[in-house]
Amino acid sequence: MADVLAERDIPDEVADEVLDRFTDVGLIDDAAFANAWVESRHRGRGLGKRALAQELRRRGVDEELARDALEELEPEQEEETARQLVRRKLRSMRSLERQVAMRRLLGMLARKGYSGGMAMSIVKQELDASHDEFPLIDSSGLGPE
Repeated sequence: MADVLAERDIPDEVADEVLDRFTDVGLIDDAAFANAWVESRHRGRGLGKRALAQELRRRGVDEELARDALEELEPEQEEETARQLVRRKLRSMRSLERQVAMRRLLGMLARKGYSGGMAMSIVKQELDASHDEFPLIDSSGLGPE
């Protein structure tokens, strides 16, 4: 908000007074904003911690407040969200080779901010588990090893 007020040529002392007053009456609460943002974007867009941290940084949220908000996101919740994203995407990958599907799924999870280790583990597990329902072919055309 301070940046917006500065862009509109509001004198610094007036902007500080307004922002202090807004904070006093509870209209500005960066911690509450960060918590709500993490919950909303994780649930709604399926974003992982890395992407959420980047978004909070771009919005000017203090590093410590961002870290606190991200700690509220349980590892199990993040993993389950990633797993759901992979399962949903797998439905449209029936005709793809296994390696192509794996590469695309890993790329999707990386763009959404999931760690490489978590992404690889989940993608492998879901490809193996979904083979009967969504058979993928390997480069030899015979199916997974």
